[in-house]
Amino acid sequence: MADFKAGDAVPELRVTPDKYLTNRYAGASGDFNPIHIDADFAKSVGLPSNILHGLYSMGLVAKAAAQGLGGGDPRSLKKLTVQFRGMGLPEQEIVVTGSVKEVEGDRVTVDLEAAQGGNRIIRNAQAELEL
Repeated sequence: MADFKAGDAVPELRVTPDKYLTNRYAGASGDFNPIHIDADFAKSVGLPSNILHGLYSMGLVAKAAAQGLGGGDPRSLKKLTVQFRGMGLPEQEIVVTGSVKEVEGDRVTVDLEAAQGGNRIIRNAQAELEL
């Protein structure tokens, strides 16, 4: 088991979703809301373009926790909470950062956030992993 202590940084996860990601994610998730897959529709309702699915962004937070501290094993992730606080856009890099909040035995709790530029799309995320 790796040794982690409060304050340790979670390795950054950097992902740039391509322009077709929202279409693939819609197919996988069943969420075909046009704000995600139709840029013209999204603009007609006041959005800058089509936006990423919130659960896609949450998945990146989960991936960062499992890869960074769980040895890449998604089964290490036992609990995840997030607050959706901004809209993510395709073709712009998302950076997930975080730090260890607490270590108790083989359980590690980490605080995380996901941002695109200055836009923090997920804040106050917390993951609990069993190592």
